[in-house]
Amino acid sequence: MIRTGVFALLITVLTVNVKAQQGYDASLIPKDLLPYASSVVRLQEVNMYVKDLNNSTYHIKQAITILNKNGDDMADIEIWHDKTNVIKYVKGTVYNSSGVLIKKFSESDFEDVNANDGFSLFNDLKVKHYQPSVTEYPYTVEYEYEEREKQSLDFPDWMPNPGTGTAVEKSTFTFSCKPDFNIRYKEINLPSAVSIATDKDGVKTYTWQVSNLKAVKDEPYSPNPEKILTQVKIAPVKFTYERLDGSFSDWNGLGKWIYDKLLINRQQLPAATVQHVKELTAGITDPKLKAKKIYEYMQGRTHYVSVQIGIGGLQPFLASDVDQLNYGDCKALVNYTRALLKAVDIDSWYCVVTGDHSRKTSMLTDFASLQGNHAILCIPFKNDTTWMDCTSQTIPFGYLGDFTDDRIALACTPQGGILLHTPKYTADGNLLEHTGNFILDDNGGLSGSMKSVFKGTEYNDMDDVIQESLKEQIKDMQRIYPINNMIVQKLAFTQDKSLHPTTTEDITLKAPEYASIANGKVHFLLNPINRMNRAPKLVMNRTTDLYINEGYTSEDEITYTIPAGYRQYSEPLTVSIKNAFGTFLATSTLQGNCLIYKRKLQVIDGTYPKESYQDFVDFYQAVVDADDYEMTLVKNN
Repeated sequence: MIRTGVFALLITVLTVNVKAQQGYDASLIPKDLLPYASSVVRLQEVNMYVKDLNNSTYHIKQAITILNKNGDDMADIEIWHDKTNVIKYVKGTVYNSSGVLIKKFSESDFEDVNANDGFSLFNDLKVKHYQPSVTEYPYTVEYEYEEREKQSLDFPDWMPNPGTGTAVEKSTFTFSCKPDFNIRYKEINLPSAVSIATDKDGVKTYTWQVSNLKAVKDEPYSPNPEKILTQVKIAPVKFTYERLDGSFSDWNGLGKWIYDKLLINRQQLPAATVQHVKELTAGITDPKLKAKKIYEYMQGRTHYVSVQIGIGGLQPFLASDVDQLNYGDCKALVNYTRALLKAVDIDSWYCVVTGDHSRKTSMLTDFASLQGNHAILCIPFKNDTTWMDCTSQTIPFGYLGDFTDDRIALACTPQGGILLHTPKYTADGNLLEHTGNFILDDNGGLSGSMKSVFKGTEYNDMDDVIQESLKEQIKDMQRIYPINNMIVQKLAFTQDKSLHPTTTEDITLKAPEYASIANGKVHFLLNPINRMNRAPKLVMNRTTDLYINEGYTSEDEITYTIPAGYRQYSEPLTVSIKNAFGTFLATSTLQGNCLIYKRKLQVIDGTYPKESYQDFVDFYQAVVDADDYEMTLVKNN
């Protein structure tokens, strides 16, 4: 009987194990979820429970199968925490392709490090990090953890497919709260709407669920992720954050709370500083020029250092502290500049915005919540609203650049929040001009000078180079300009920091054996300075629209004085293309012994139908081909 019982128990255990293993067998993934997928979320359960205004729990359980190395990032588990978000427990397991358990892990296996963002001097945010060492695909990682959050303002977004290349078998998000805690929510690209239930104690539970969500194809020039991925955002009506209570239901209310609770009474300055800035601006009657003087004063005596400790993640330093320490983060420097401007009777607004060089991301106009990652300053001059980024010691007054241009920002005013649109730098205004005069000798050597002018978002392209030594600048020029054998003889930069700023680069160079000589012919590339090397990747059966984030214009004119006794052998270059998203012109003309090469490329930002992507690729390929055009000169008989 004992043997029989043990055998029966063994059979039961094996049966349970086999069932558990089969659940994560990669071969069981529905075939229609595999196209474009590098990973598949097998099961995800996300639960948020708000017990009261300063006590919430966040629990997540997830099993994800990694199909190939492109999906490894999805197996990288990161748990962010600080004194307001405390980790209760973490555990997980790893399975092979057949669903057989190969490893267990716990919180002790995680590396716990400061969340170093690369620029913060102090940061109390930490991250627990773990990635299994698995090299045989596919494999599955199952994990769960729970956090206690001592705030009710900022809730994590639910994103069942957090990026391209991830399919989802099943994901569920539940948000539960007491009867007196009300929320607003924003559903984005969700197949089905929320389900709301109330239990006998009045606890409300909001439930969202998706099943068999196919992977979004990773495509170049695709729209911003929020346009194509699934997510749900939650915002409270009443909340507590770092012992500060508040409520809001729209952008006006959120901006009012930021102003009243985070900004007010933080602009006091020492009397000596107030007196100094008044003397500094004495005699300046134009308010805008007075603001420019204040801005440049701030730039000259402060530097940017990020500090993210406690409420410092949202609240700026006192202006008096910045005045004494001469540093601050974006919030602190904006607040300090506001105080300096106020000292000379100029009102300005603290603004929250999402800064990103590669993507223009705006506040969701129809859903007020804690959004944005950067602070900038707005001066509402009548009919001449002026914007400033206070974190740089070099950029001109009134200049934003592509980090914060052309997007919706929240201005926090005494009357409440106002959504404003930052200035847009247009394709015409984002201009890079090259004008060169070169001599080509009969040995193939090139010599001459070139002037380059940078405007709009191109203005600060050379800032890093300008800060370097001359020796390093010359190395940069040899990388930037694809002129073989180039020797830089002179190099100078000047910057006009007026209200329409420009950067000018002047270079004198020579390049022995730039051209090749064979059989009485001289061969050389017409475009030695601004070539496009390759066209965008061709995508068959494209699924997303074509998105161009920033427009620009590039104009080049190079005059070559050709060797005496030579004439043009190649056909003149003549290319002209124009379509909705761009224009390209390239020509060569021989006038006496001067060969004049002209090139103009303009790309117009915007969103275009996916069907136009092939034309977009063809457009760029034509540019690549023209930029590779080789001119041939031949000796006269």
